[in-house]
Amino acid sequence: MSSPYQQFKQLHQAPGLFVLPNVWNAKSATLFQQENYPAVGTSSAAVANSLGYEDGEAMPFSAYLLIIQRILSAVNIPVTVDLEMGYGNTDDEIYANIKKLVELGVAGINIEDSTITATGRTLKDANHFAQTISFIKRQLAAEQLELFINIRCDTYILNVANKQQETGQRLKLYGTTGADGIFLPCISDEKDIAAAVSSTPLPINVMCIPGLPDLDTLKKLGVKRVSMGPFLFNKVYDSIAPLIQAVKDSNDFAPLFS
Repeated sequence: MSSPYQQFKQLHQAPGLFVLPNVWNAKSATLFQQENYPAVGTSSAAVANSLGYEDGEAMPFSAYLLIIQRILSAVNIPVTVDLEMGYGNTDDEIYANIKKLVELGVAGINIEDSTITATGRTLKDANHFAQTISFIKRQLAAEQLELFINIRCDTYILNVANKQQETGQRLKLYGTTGADGIFLPCISDEKDIAAAVSSTPLPINVMCIPGLPDLDTLKKLGVKRVSMGPFLFNKVYDSIAPLIQAVKDSNDFAPLFS
């Protein structure tokens, strides 16, 4: 039987569009497995918010690991982890975290090419980030470990100047690192998506946002994977406040059962 990594990689090579749901706990993961989704990924924002933290590595990595362990124990489909910036300040620290995930049985990760400073989020130097990815891949190979590395390129989420050109340059560079895929959150224009797909042989992953083309169009454009991000989590919890208010207004628990 193939490994979770091999199963997960194959999902990016199949003819269809791979829809990846993002989960925040074991229960949400099992619901998607019951609906025959072939894999799940964590949303760092959703997991952090569910634990009372802000997104952006405010959540302790130890707390995140506990949630990941519970998800892995609850499903038998591949699990990929939103690792944000790596939860480390050096390549060695980041790799140590990644190795823990591999040893737990994680099939893949996302890792971002941006960083958060006192003035906000900004892109990392592309060459330096590429060196980090190359280091991670070399270490994995040296220890005969397998992990799908999906680079999250933040040119569109940050709306940088000349983002189509900047994205193309970064994707060409990232293609030399041994990475397995590219994630472009907040890209939605069809011309931009087509340009990104044509700039790299790596499978392109986008995220659901308002204005994103439908799934058939994404498939025609050459996108291989689309993820839900934190939006399902947000929708679920947005529905709770009206229920709480309805119980309060009616002085009755009937709204919970209607």
